[in-house]
Amino acid sequence: MAEESLQKEIPLELSGQRLDQALAKMFPEYSRSRLQSWIKLGLVSVDERQMRPRDAVVGGELVVLVPQAEVSVTSRPEPIRLDIVFEDEDLLIVNKPAGLVVHPGAGNTHGTLMNGLLHHDSSLEELPRAGIIHRLDKDTSGLLLVAKTLQSHTALVRALADRDISRHYLAVCNGVLTGGGTIDAPLGRHPADRRKMTVRDDGKPAVSHYRVLERFRAHTYISVQLETGRTHQIRVHFAHRRNPLLGDTVYGGRLQLPKAASDELVEILRTFRRQALHATRLTFAHPRTGDEIDQLCAPPDDFAALLEILRRDVGDRE
Repeated sequence: MAEESLQKEIPLELSGQRLDQALAKMFPEYSRSRLQSWIKLGLVSVDERQMRPRDAVVGGELVVLVPQAEVSVTSRPEPIRLDIVFEDEDLLIVNKPAGLVVHPGAGNTHGTLMNGLLHHDSSLEELPRAGIIHRLDKDTSGLLLVAKTLQSHTALVRALADRDISRHYLAVCNGVLTGGGTIDAPLGRHPADRRKMTVRDDGKPAVSHYRVLERFRAHTYISVQLETGRTHQIRVHFAHRRNPLLGDTVYGGRLQLPKAASDELVEILRTFRRQALHATRLTFAHPRTGDEIDQLCAPPDDFAALLEILRRDVGDRE
């Protein structure tokens, strides 16, 4: 589906630059790779002639660009119930439940959040990953950001890379933390298990800031703000400091039970078989208007019930 053509004169200060570089500065709402693709498809003319991405511009030429949407997603739409907490013409924010896979993949070819998004808005098939800007693990609940246009997708991806999207999580970890702090430990693929991540010297930079919300007898309720967004970052960071998230079947290790725990507490701790992690808040500038978007989402029922029984266990011994 083509959009209306855009016309701009190349500024003289861009003289000598590659065409794709000049266009990236003239049309920042589109990524450079997408602009390169459009040049190669003949959707860009410079003074009514075709040029290659690497050809130099002089300055003063008239550029005519015809943005062209293309099918980027081949997954099929499915009527999956979505809890959309915010939506306008540029983006939407969905509250993902635990257990819902974000993207189709090996073993999950359907029934994913992406399938549901394509059913909700078929135009998302024209965006990379159906507009999904970041991801949450299958068993992590909470807020996830989705772009609805090429322009907003480019802007939000850049904002994420520039760390201009603030993401806050709630979690329950094993052990009683004495206070908040920062975990600065690079992450990379586990050398023996490619499905897992681990702290390694040659990994990508990863920084998590955390503070204590409540202390229980053998666990701590924490708030975590991501500075970076690596795969499994919070889960691996807290496992690395020997405080894995409660319920994490991949990084969690042995179940921790308080001394003389009640049967009720033992039961809920044994049956809580997902990482106790919830993406509770997203804050960022709207990609078109610049207005601040600040969305807050309470934890789901299973997380709330877990907190309640942990609080009751402390109260019973006071």
